Amino acid sequence: MTFHDAPTNIPDPEVVPKAKRRKFSAEYKWRMLEEADSCTEAGQVGTLLRREGLYSSHLSTWRRQRERGLLEGLRPRKRGRKRKDELEREVVRLRRENERLQDSLEQAEMIIEVQKKLSRLLGLATEENGARRRA
Repeated sequence: MTFHDAPTNIPDPEVVPKAKRRKFSAEYKWRMLEEADSCTEAGQVGTLLRREGLYSSHLSTWRRQRERGLLEGLRPRKRGRKRKDELEREVVRLRRENERLQDSLEQAEMIIEVQKKLSRLLGLATEENGARRRA
């Protein structure tokens, strides 16, 4: 075999700098599990895995997910940031707390005003008035 007779379908040896995370839909997982479960001869599952570019751990994980229930198990796991509805609940909780604290502050300010007026009506000396009278 000479250099010119070499096969031309040699894969590119360049390594991708950062692998991209693959995401599998629930339908794809379900289809792969059914196909793997239907394999009866030795080596068929390995052939399926190589053809699809999967690992046996994928099937193990997906089987566990399937045992827990289709709807709950085949959904992607939660990763990353909080979901929007969780953030909205937090905003609502913080707004309620803010309103409660504002009400408490208004009530405290009103009580202080009433105490000042009562003190003036009764002619009780406050620290400011006492300091002025002594000077």
